[in-house]
Amino acid sequence: MSATPYTRREMRHSRRPPAARSPRHAAPATGPAVELAIEAVGGEGDGVAPGPVYVPFSLPGERVLARGAGERRELQSVLDASPERVEPPCPHFGTCGGCALQHWAAEPYLAWKVERLRRTLALQHLEAEILPPVAARPASRRRLALHARKGARDSARLGFKERKSWSVVDISRCPIADPALEAALPALRRLAAPLFEHHKSAPTLHVTLTASGLDIDITGVERKSGGLSADARMTLAEVAAGAEFARVTLDGEAAFMARQPVVRLGPATVALPAGAFLQATRETEAAMTAFAAEACSGAGRIADLYCGVGTFTFALAAIAPVLAAEGSAPAIAALKAALATAPGLKGVTAETRDLVRRPVLAEDLRKIDAVVFDPPRAGAAEQTAEIARSGASRVVGVSCNPATFARDARALVEAGFRLERVLPVDQFLWSPHIELVGVFSR
Repeated sequence: MSATPYTRREMRHSRRPPAARSPRHAAPATGPAVELAIEAVGGEGDGVAPGPVYVPFSLPGERVLARGAGERRELQSVLDASPERVEPPCPHFGTCGGCALQHWAAEPYLAWKVERLRRTLALQHLEAEILPPVAARPASRRRLALHARKGARDSARLGFKERKSWSVVDISRCPIADPALEAALPALRRLAAPLFEHHKSAPTLHVTLTASGLDIDITGVERKSGGLSADARMTLAEVAAGAEFARVTLDGEAAFMARQPVVRLGPATVALPAGAFLQATRETEAAMTAFAAEACSGAGRIADLYCGVGTFTFALAAIAPVLAAEGSAPAIAALKAALATAPGLKGVTAETRDLVRRPVLAEDLRKIDAVVFDPPRAGAAEQTAEIARSGASRVVGVSCNPATFARDARALVEAGFRLERVLPVDQFLWSPHIELVGVFSR
């Protein structure tokens, strides 16, 4: 599998790199400016000079002036720019706390992520074939978490948190977001305006682009005072209707509903519960699902653990009967209801189950040939112990945290599995974050 192609402009390595500039509105730093030679990029995306000294927005091979004291400094200027430096596409780069690696060309940026993944696996003495990464494209993110702060009467300030601050950058555009999300920013500001009746409210709008339109779940509205007034709820509904949003919920409680938000997962159409988890982009989701399904081909029975609303379930059920388990009851209900929209599957048995407190036991997996598990960041230590004891011959681990994946993988290897190959997945473009899908056999 090859990396998702970038545009010619994004992949270009110019012999004369763009004029390096300090990040917009960089955080003030005390202390004299000192000249530093950047040798590498650290785990959080900062350039690293001997010491070590960490300087954000700097690249290997650069000479920079940096202010501050101690290990962490602030970039003042770039004296000698790397040929890998490119012009950041976002007007909020350097102020916004996200997308801190926009100034790095695509090829070395992805190579750095893959090398970090390899080193994380090596800490657990794991070796495997690491495949070319699947990378999200700009303008492809289908979900955003937007922080709101009180602004004008009819329009809140809306955006992401600043670097090293609780303040919010009021964004005008977002180059990682799907154009439909970016176009909705003015309406989302109006939607957030009535949410500040209580001074302790700090709302976050969790916005998901679905086939039916935008689905917005709002958290962080102070509830101890009784929540939103009837007038505020009316304003919320009026704005949502005018913007043609599909649904608005407050901590999962319906506030406005024009259409049921739905997504397509393989052959199934799934009606999303409020606040349901989806992979960040459709393209990376499709690549991960295809990779997991290919690894499970030929299995007689498959388990899909931490299945959510069925990201992998429906593709796996086209191969063999699937036992699906997930801790969220609404997610399992949505998965079961979606089965009617996907005729021809081999069969799915789905149950709500806390896989930390009550993992699927090895005895319950005795007829399972292949296991797919996709846990949260904390990993799946309890469930992995049962998979290790099971008779499964093939395991596919999906992870948003290479460190906990490596820990769980070590347990499988010690039980006789071999980590064959790993697919790196760069879903969170221009961040230090990397995800993966790993295939084990025994």
